[in-house]
Amino acid sequence: MVRLFNHWLRWRPLVQMLFDFSFVIVGIVIMMMWVDNGLPVNLKQVLLFAALLAGAMLVINSWLGFYQRLSHRTPMETRARAVLSLYLAVPVAYGIYALLPLTGVSREFMQLSAMSAVFGMLVTRVSTTQSSTGSILSRRIMVFGTGAKALAVKRALNKSDPSAEIIGFFPGPNEETASVPTNLILSRERSLTDTALALKADEIVVALTERRGGAMPLRELLDCKLQGIRVLDLASHFEQTLGQIRLESLYAGWLIFGDGFRQGTLRTVVKRVFDIVCATILIILALPMMAIAAIAIVVENGFPILYRQERVGLNGRLFKVIKFRSMRRDAEKDGKPVWATKQDDRVTRVGKIIRKLRIDELPQLFSVLKGDMSLVGPRPERPFFVDQLTKEIPFYAVRHSVKPGVTGWAQVRYHYGATVEDSAEKLQYDLYYVKNHSLFLDILVLFDTIGVVLTGKGAQ
Repeated sequence: MVRLFNHWLRWRPLVQMLFDFSFVIVGIVIMMMWVDNGLPVNLKQVLLFAALLAGAMLVINSWLGFYQRLSHRTPMETRARAVLSLYLAVPVAYGIYALLPLTGVSREFMQLSAMSAVFGMLVTRVSTTQSSTGSILSRRIMVFGTGAKALAVKRALNKSDPSAEIIGFFPGPNEETASVPTNLILSRERSLTDTALALKADEIVVALTERRGGAMPLRELLDCKLQGIRVLDLASHFEQTLGQIRLESLYAGWLIFGDGFRQGTLRTVVKRVFDIVCATILIILALPMMAIAAIAIVVENGFPILYRQERVGLNGRLFKVIKFRSMRRDAEKDGKPVWATKQDDRVTRVGKIIRKLRIDELPQLFSVLKGDMSLVGPRPERPFFVDQLTKEIPFYAVRHSVKPGVTGWAQVRYHYGATVEDSAEKLQYDLYYVKNHSLFLDILVLFDTIGVVLTGKGAQ
């Protein structure tokens, strides 16, 4: 794992992106220099063209999910996305060539070189995406503990990180029952340090169910760290592995004394400028789509087109959120707030479409310009539900320390929540965002949002 602008990333996608970027540049340069029969080649111009095209391909491949942490796509789906990527690369290459002053270079040969390099990169990407993870980037993890928390670590790694290999579970002195597979439980004949060194562990995750009575061998854990082995507590492990802060492993001291959870004037100003610029561009681009949605709503179910609802924003301040109306006008006849559910019969036919495509969220861009919301942040909830969730879920109010967002880390990582349990799961992602939010993470969330819209994941 590597931390980049406060966000934890795995080495594997970073290496993939670096390889793809280099592949396109080197491929174009080699092909341009290979056929040099009187062909004047300006190497600086070719490098600039190749770098711009390689950068554009990284954006396209990111949108199409080639660098996701874990992919469940079939080989056919991956090939289909590669074909789509190639189709998108053609106009991009033509556009870059038209904008750059590439004098003395054959247009046809340059474009052929670019397409050949892109095609080679996509073939390589498809093969590596569907292949098993290589051992060169794998992590050997030893879990200190054998109880329920240790089992939660195993399940999380199996789900989210195929490059992680659990080499065993070292039992704590006060753990009476084992929840993990017995064949992975290590012997206590040797010390924790000796066992970790013998098994060549890269990382130790402390997942003890019982920490009292001298269960935590601090000296041995320090020795492991001094030997170059990473030692993580449960909260830090889940933060890095899943991009969430687990409530069951969270305590107030970790929030107070740990890093992160900093706002700062510079970050606030940068985020506000980013919000205004992006929201303005998105509103201009989305105006035709919003006009079509408004007409469709009126034709099916009459006025009003929009609905305004009170939500809880920054520092608990109330504001009115604006969205396209996707439910019947009598959706809450008795005036009592009700969770939106899957296959909700209150949703109109037009409402189902605009919800699936997230068009109903577009009017919130005006709330971004107004300053009530941000492009990226926790989902704003209604006061009725906030009061309920604050009583039932610890640390729920922490999410209100930043502005709510049109989209967010929790929205792209977890399906639409309609229960208290779902809200607790999403809060774990919101806490990660509040702790580590940066412009870099905002951009990643916006990229993921495009993927969510294209696939329709999480829409209700």
